[in-house]
Amino acid sequence: MRLIHTLAGLQTALADREAVGFVPTMGALHPGHGALIRAARQEHRTVVVSIFVNPLQFAPGEDFAQYPRTLEADEALCASWGVDILFAPTVPELLGSAPLTQVVPPVTLTQNLCAPHRPGHFTGVATIVTLLLQMIRPHTLYLGQKDAQQVAILQRVIQDLRLGVQVRVVPTVREADGLALSSRNRYLNPAQRPQAGRIYQGLHRAETLFQQGERQAGVLVEAVAQELAQESALKIQYIELIHPPTLQPLTRIETEGLLAVAVFLGDVRLIDNVLLKSRLPVVAIDGPAGAGKSTVSRLVAQRLGLTYLDTGALYRAVTWAVLRSGVPLADAVGVAEVAASTPVELRWQPDLRVFVAGEDCTDIIRTPEVTQAVSQVAAQPAVRQVLLYIQRQYGQRGGIVVEGRDIGTTVFPTAELKIFLTASVQERAQRRWQELQQQGITGLDVAAIAQAIQKRDAQDSQRQVSPLRQAADAVVIDSDGLDVAGVVAQIVAVWQTRSQFQSQSAAQL
Repeated sequence: MRLIHTLAGLQTALADREAVGFVPTMGALHPGHGALIRAARQEHRTVVVSIFVNPLQFAPGEDFAQYPRTLEADEALCASWGVDILFAPTVPELLGSAPLTQVVPPVTLTQNLCAPHRPGHFTGVATIVTLLLQMIRPHTLYLGQKDAQQVAILQRVIQDLRLGVQVRVVPTVREADGLALSSRNRYLNPAQRPQAGRIYQGLHRAETLFQQGERQAGVLVEAVAQELAQESALKIQYIELIHPPTLQPLTRIETEGLLAVAVFLGDVRLIDNVLLKSRLPVVAIDGPAGAGKSTVSRLVAQRLGLTYLDTGALYRAVTWAVLRSGVPLADAVGVAEVAASTPVELRWQPDLRVFVAGEDCTDIIRTPEVTQAVSQVAAQPAVRQVLLYIQRQYGQRGGIVVEGRDIGTTVFPTAELKIFLTASVQERAQRRWQELQQQGITGLDVAAIAQAIQKRDAQDSQRQVSPLRQAADAVVIDSDGLDVAGVVAQIVAVWQTRSQFQSQSAAQL
């Protein structure tokens, strides 16, 4: 790991680096930061962490001077977590001496939660993170769910300024009593520390009511308030239920809501939140080529009463649009323009139908011409970006099973169930050989097929954008020796076990 303090050093260190995962911090690192770094390490070749106590996000009278600065200990932690570059600039190095151009988030994102109580805070956050993104130019920015308002604001800034950075939100890491990990927990004295555990107890009580069917904001907020009232040392600043992407207040949860709280315990301000989702689940099934994902995903969808989202059909639809336009496949700019300007839609009537610019293309996208060209079109980063947006639109209400190579890590990182379906190269080669035999294709031996599969695995795992990676929270299923029915049964069993566990947890509160 390299510790760097200057912009010149950072730029030099990143000159030959690609596929960067970036974790911005203010230091005083703890296992919550470790979860962000481990996710970045698993999904990217290069991991950059910044440590900068940002004066722009502290108002007068807040704890800027007292904020813990523990660079030596943080450096050791980063090295143990596999960080490649630790960037720890001074204030003059990063901000200079002249007044800095600032990034001001939309007013609608700063009307609720923390923003009214910390004027200017999120302008300071957005300004520094935007500056760091411009310097580091990562593929993915890693943020923690605990800071939900910061997440929503940075997602919007990245979208509006067309920064081209993916955002990966990692679940909150908690102590045994549920207290969300935070650098400010260090301020708590021995008497306050157990009192702070009541915060999550309040959120969890509301979460349980939600799981039992409660959807009204007033009831859920009151459940938190009643629990916090049991600890007189806790002084509530706010308890609010909002829509996560827009941060607007909700009176009732229709699809999802964020129940958030801020309290003071003595002079220590603590925040926490829980996501409440009423949508049907998203099941993400990733794995290498030849692991049987498509067949398994269709059957899992049938067993769970969900919809199979055929991402391959989306790529084929765009490919057909490119072929029809006459743009050469090697013309990356032309392909990008076709992909960005062509409406693609999936409709279930009840069988899946694929529409391109309003025209039913379900059958024509399966022709040999499209099959031969789809890999080249799908390899274009611009095409993947366009279809990433479309896939996420279909996933907003949940109720889908999706398969691919980066579904659980990139497309639906918050999927309720992630499966990494794998098999040995020899097993996958044998299956492919049998398929070819059934299709009347002979002349290939298993060894040659295995060699081709190994090459494909290497390409998929080493590609710059969205490489094949197992999500940190995925359940691994090795399908060696299993038929399709056996794999489907295992996935269904995992889902049923999780659902049963959640119900039991709610009943025990």
